[in-house]
Amino acid sequence: MNQQKLDPDSTTDMEVNNTEEELVKECEEMWEDLEECQNKLSLIGTETLSNSNAQLSLLIMQVKCLTAELSQWHKETTEITPLSEDVLITLGKEKFQKLRHDLEMVLSTIQSKNEKLKEDLEREQQWLDEQQQIMKSLNVLHNELKNEVVTFSESRILNELKTKILNTKKFKEKLLITLGEFLEDHFPLPDGAVKKKKKNIQESTAQLITLHEVLEILINRLFDVPHDPYVKISDSFWPPYIELLLRNGIALRHPEDPTRIRLEAFHQ
Repeated sequence: MNQQKLDPDSTTDMEVNNTEEELVKECEEMWEDLEECQNKLSLIGTETLSNSNAQLSLLIMQVKCLTAELSQWHKETTEITPLSEDVLITLGKEKFQKLRHDLEMVLSTIQSKNEKLKEDLEREQQWLDEQQQIMKSLNVLHNELKNEVVTFSESRILNELKTKILNTKKFKEKLLITLGEFLEDHFPLPDGAVKKKKKNIQESTAQLITLHEVLEILINRLFDVPHDPYVKISDSFWPPYIELLLRNGIALRHPEDPTRIRLEAFHQ
């Protein structure tokens, strides 16, 4: 008694062990009874069943099995395990251990999700920092461009337009000079050999003008009188050059008066 008072844990362990041994013993006895019933059922000879009463015979066999099992359970006197303090402590420990295991699984799952969310947050934060840096650079560039904007005055705009017009006129004069040199080299007036062949041509060549001059007349007429750009074909226009302009689509005849021509409006 003195030893049990000094060591209460050993007494509790002995009681728990005794309870476990009793439960195991009862389970083994019940298992032996079930095996005995199974052996008895297996010794019963199998009956030959006809097709007409096969289902009825199966039902009868099931009723016999259930009746034998019921009688066996009636013979057994079920004993209720007393809910002593030791048994309750044991059951409570088992439940707490299962609950602890379940909570550990939940904790592990939550930790994994938190790690993934942390990685996603870091990635999004990095993207946000990059976008903020780009926005900052764009704002700096915008401010620099805003400060560099120069307000153009009216006089400055007029001077620039005058300069452009002057450059355009110089370019036009250069084109006309180049065109004149090209026409003078490749499309000259008829030479003296042609004049000697026919006297009527010799008499008319005194008043002929160059192809360059013909084009100048057509161009000036087109821009000076755009509503009536046609020019009368005079004796000073050499017919081969007029035919050359008409065949190549540079000049067009008047639809009602074939003696009048105009320059094709290439600028429209």
